[in-house]
Amino acid sequence: MKSVLCYGDSLTWGYDPEGRVRHAFEDRWPSVLQAALGVRATVIPEGLNGRTTARDDHLAAADRNGARMLPSVLSTHSPLDLVIFMLGTNDMKPLICGKAFGARQGMDRLVEIVRYHAYPSAADAPDVLIVAPPAIRETGDPDYAAMFAGSIDESRMLASLYADLADQTGCGFFDAGSVAATSPIDGIHLDAANTRAIGKGLEPITRMMLGL
Repeated sequence: MKSVLCYGDSLTWGYDPEGRVRHAFEDRWPSVLQAALGVRATVIPEGLNGRTTARDDHLAAADRNGARMLPSVLSTHSPLDLVIFMLGTNDMKPLICGKAFGARQGMDRLVEIVRYHAYPSAADAPDVLIVAPPAIRETGDPDYAAMFAGSIDESRMLASLYADLADQTGCGFFDAGSVAATSPIDGIHLDAANTRAIGKGLEPITRMMLGL
């Protein structure tokens, strides 16, 4: 059986912008991907609200630095066949980074960690699939509008930057914005239909990369 780690932020955790609660288990994109792949693969959801690619958020109660937490997560769930990264939205916060290229640098670091982690053997290193999150959009929510001020145009650059990075590093790539869009409620998160769409959209490339 193949093992897939889904390493992400609130979009992977399943944050519901309408009720500010968590989507039902079956509506979260890793759950949808698991249902699509069936018994030949195990999909492990590892989503944390506010997680960045590789930067600190000193206002958070949990460690949101994706690069710092990743080695422990890899060791916890090893052996893995595929790691799916969907991160970068929180890097768009001006207080964190505010630049799409900064998110690309962080994603590059995550790929490097996966490639050079201390696995029992070199053959245990999993493949990597980089997913660009749907772009940020305008919202009437004053808190989110302020939190991500000036980030809309930057977030629209993530897909092309991540696609180039995937080419350079030999990773798979998927643009989640090709199948889903963020909610105007807060401009960041996904309603149930859109998070399900990401799970369905990821099935073909995931099957290909796993050899299923």
